[in-house]
Amino acid sequence: MRRRGVTVLLGAVITALLSVGVLTAPIPYVVLGPGPTVNTLGSADDKQVIEVDGRQTSTSAGQLRLTTVGVQPEVKLLGAVAGWFSPDEAVVPRELIYPPGQSREQVDERNKEDFVASQSSAETAALRELGYPVQVVVKAVTPGGPSADQLRPGDQITAVDGQPVSTARGLTELIRAKPAGTRFVINYLRGDGTGSATGSGAPRTAEVTTRAEPGEPPRIGVEIEQKQPHPFQLKINLADIGGPSAGLMFALGIIDKLEPEDLTGGQVIAGTGTIDDEGKVGPIGGIPQKLVGAKRAGAKVFLVPADNCAEATANPQSGLALLRIGTLDEALDALETLRAGGQPTRC
Repeated sequence: MRRRGVTVLLGAVITALLSVGVLTAPIPYVVLGPGPTVNTLGSADDKQVIEVDGRQTSTSAGQLRLTTVGVQPEVKLLGAVAGWFSPDEAVVPRELIYPPGQSREQVDERNKEDFVASQSSAETAALRELGYPVQVVVKAVTPGGPSADQLRPGDQITAVDGQPVSTARGLTELIRAKPAGTRFVINYLRGDGTGSATGSGAPRTAEVTTRAEPGEPPRIGVEIEQKQPHPFQLKINLADIGGPSAGLMFALGIIDKLEPEDLTGGQVIAGTGTIDDEGKVGPIGGIPQKLVGAKRAGAKVFLVPADNCAEATANPQSGLALLRIGTLDEALDALETLRAGGQPTRC
């Protein structure tokens, strides 16, 4: 009996040790949870999140908070089990966040680059809204190329076949929409030929026929750059956040800072969404966790990218209104409606 008892006890100890080992072993999953939120109208690390130099700024009684998702990159079974039972977290395969063949450092670096790009697009979209249009300017002309002897550095391209050109990407899309050998009528303003002064003369036209190397898209033989002259400087001071999803809230923050109107109406407004140079708002990931973060930050309204509305309404937070947003203009209209006591379009 004594020998049998020792065997049973030893078996129990071994089972317990195996259980502990399993529960503490790494697994190929990550846990997503609510990340920090940041008021784009406020400060972070003793600096204004949106810093303006050369122009007076306004103050706001409310807040415009960007939202984030926290990622636990190294998860053990015990943590995953806890995440599965948490209403505020999600357990997803690791490869969805860190694709095979890419290290964690590479993914983090790409996210940082996306974050910087989102700031640039937010600035472009906000300045367009404030009356500072984008100029698509010829930076260089390929010798012997389709535009040689017609366009020159500093020329500002304004339209292609009668379609206005408002961004560098828009010009590229118009040219690539038709096959090589297509003749385009290009409207432009003459520059000084050196690129130091952009187009400001009388409108001109040029007829340019596209060419393409094997396997390459059609081109008109110019290198272009995007300019947006404005008499002040903008800087966004925010680190340790990655990805492109803060674009919408940065754009709104810039407009709120530069316009006398308080966009918030004294409320805490949270939101998310990518933004492009033309002000189109795109979908993002982690909506359920961002809604939780917004609720914890005291938000009463959440600006939801239109393509995320179904997921947002499936994961509601009590007392948090979900507004459907497809463009920067729609966001501004929604906030104006809120200030007037109306009911903006909801998800």
